[in-house]
Amino acid sequence: MAHMMEWLNLGVRWIHMIVGVAWIGASFYFVWLENNLNRSNPREGLSGDLWAIHGGGIYHLEKYKLAPPTMPENLHWFKWEAYSTWLSGVALLCVVFYANPTLYLLAPGSSLSGAEGVHIGLGSLFVGWFIYSFLCDSPLGKRPALLGLILFLLLVAAAYGFSKVFSGRGAYLHVGAIMGTIMVGNVFRIIMPAQRALVAAIAENRTPDPSLPAKGLLRSRHNNYFTLPVLFIMISNHFPSTYGSEYNWLILAGIALLAVLVRHYFNTRHDSHRFAWTLP
Repeated sequence: MAHMMEWLNLGVRWIHMIVGVAWIGASFYFVWLENNLNRSNPREGLSGDLWAIHGGGIYHLEKYKLAPPTMPENLHWFKWEAYSTWLSGVALLCVVFYANPTLYLLAPGSSLSGAEGVHIGLGSLFVGWFIYSFLCDSPLGKRPALLGLILFLLLVAAAYGFSKVFSGRGAYLHVGAIMGTIMVGNVFRIIMPAQRALVAAIAENRTPDPSLPAKGLLRSRHNNYFTLPVLFIMISNHFPSTYGSEYNWLILAGIALLAVLVRHYFNTRHDSHRFAWTLP
């Protein structure tokens, strides 16, 4: 049985890594594309375009302000990368932690039962999403820097709370799972409905609501900033000096903050404001 669980762990972990790379790669690419569009004198109806060369071919990409006059017959939707990453991640939580919570999930000497630990872990994923969604829909949604700071502090608080009831590995992975749930929730609940509404408006010859793509773009940006901290958490179990420390939650906060700043630098490095990345 132990041998079978080890192979199951390997298989699910490998799938999670593969689909996660596909999702994160798409996120990085589209943020890079958005930041590198040539917006000088675009054709009517366009917000910008980009010429690129890769793999022996030359590509010309165009972004519409809202949508083309008629929709193409084949339109690719980026969603299954996100869904499969989250589903495989939850499966990995079940295999690694929930199958034997008293051994791997709970902190040594914890008074919680295994079932209570599992309920806390799973419940935190959905509570985290609802808190995040509430804050984004509040007036804070129009103040992205302040919203980002509050979200960061809430995730640090979650890391601290988890460190008191879960093992170091369990605490780290559940912070990552909350962030992953927020990311896939953004795709499933915000980004995809906005895109479907846009396509439906075009099909029905209605003027698309410009606020929907803007809302989807904000959540997509959040997902982009979450990627590097989540990637660190995915590999953190190889480094006991992080999750095994007495101050593991503080170490995670520091590394996550550094990762966000690195992501912000690469997101803004092509802006006209040379030092814009240093500002909130």
